[in-house]
Amino acid sequence: MKTFAATLAVALTLAGSAAAQPPQPGEVAFRSLYKELVETNTTLSAGSCTLAAERMAARMKAAGFADSELTIFTAPGLPLDGGLVAILPGRDPKAKAILLLARLDVVEAKREDWTRDPFTLIEDGGYFYGRGTHDDKAQAAIWVDTLIRYRQEGYTPRRAIKIALTCGEEGGSVGAVRLNGAQWLADNRRDLIDAEFGLNEGAGGELDEQARPVAHNVLAAEKAHRQFFLEATNPGGHSSRPVPDNAIYSLARALDRVSGYAFPVSMIDANRAYFTRKARIVGGETGAAMTAIVANPQDTAASGLLSRDPAYNAMLRTTCVATLLEGGHAVNALPQRARATLSCRIVPGQTVEEVRQMLVAAVADPGIAVIQPPATGSLAAPMPLPERILGPIETVSQQMWPGVPVIPFMLPGATDARRLTEVGIPTYGVSGIFNDRDGGGVHGLNERIRVKSLMDARTFSYRLIKLYADAKAP
Repeated sequence: MKTFAATLAVALTLAGSAAAQPPQPGEVAFRSLYKELVETNTTLSAGSCTLAAERMAARMKAAGFADSELTIFTAPGLPLDGGLVAILPGRDPKAKAILLLARLDVVEAKREDWTRDPFTLIEDGGYFYGRGTHDDKAQAAIWVDTLIRYRQEGYTPRRAIKIALTCGEEGGSVGAVRLNGAQWLADNRRDLIDAEFGLNEGAGGELDEQARPVAHNVLAAEKAHRQFFLEATNPGGHSSRPVPDNAIYSLARALDRVSGYAFPVSMIDANRAYFTRKARIVGGETGAAMTAIVANPQDTAASGLLSRDPAYNAMLRTTCVATLLEGGHAVNALPQRARATLSCRIVPGQTVEEVRQMLVAAVADPGIAVIQPPATGSLAAPMPLPERILGPIETVSQQMWPGVPVIPFMLPGATDARRLTEVGIPTYGVSGIFNDRDGGGVHGLNERIRVKSLMDARTFSYRLIKLYADAKAP
């Protein structure tokens, strides 16, 4: 009898919860799609992006998409690194399309390190667990699901909506390289992805410690990654006769000076918008410093206070940090060469040569060469965030999360958005996914995403894309 009463109580609780939060339209199908995508291993070591792309294409075909609207692409010699471009045609052939970008590949995950199998989708305690549950298969699943819903509803947008599911954003691993599908499309099938603008990952909402939404971020700019070498050379000699002029010592002194160098504050549009809006949320001394740095980027007191936070420091300026060291050629010889690799994240608007000259000034030693090795791709220019892009985001965001500010920002890292922006498709990051403060284990152990966050983001994207798709051309 006690067991029956307990079971009945649980059933009533679940029924009450279901009544309070009824399933969204098509949620069962979405969960199935999401599960299949997460459980398709797309790591470099053991997975296949092509298989994931084929599975998403099969779902879209079953929903009524024609073969002519679905393109599976692979590069010669890389059969596992493929992707998918899908198109929902628009009714106005003169209107440029919208491109929805997401990636299929995920970082490695070892079963022995995880609490649960990383390639089995598990729902527990209000979270989905598994590799890629957030980064970036949540966005990929939402894009595919959104177009499937539109097709099944018979909705024809004014302008075409395109999806590009790509591989390779996470890069390769030691001794291996994966094809970057976004770059391949930009270089080889620009016509297939042609669009007025694109939407991508790289941003989301912030939750406080009580899981309440406090800010909804929009990626409006990205830094560019470039490497530099600091190199000291010397005639060397026998280690039994040391001299003050030692290549390793010279390099060490140069690195010490670089470690203490702060690049100038760059108040690009994305930073100006971010710190202006963020100041109202943060308040206090930090909020006042944010307001001050917007008013005067040369305010050293404000810059000093904000720079104590690594996240704010990375947004304020270009950064360069030593990541690799090599030097010497024998244990019993004075070093003839010593080299350090600097990993630099460059703010849009600065050139590689400008950064190199700043490093030369920081090193302050003509005996240290500051070398910029050959690199592909151009540096991103500062990208405007016009009202026609930001306005619909604010509209839907306020409908779903009233009073939560929408905040444009610059990502200190990089996504594949820059590869599209470089070829004339300005691409912004917006997801509607609100994240825990600890990041949810992205790239780490036991990656997770709140079930509610995923379902809310699905609704957000469904509404947002319709606003863009039916808007008149600028």
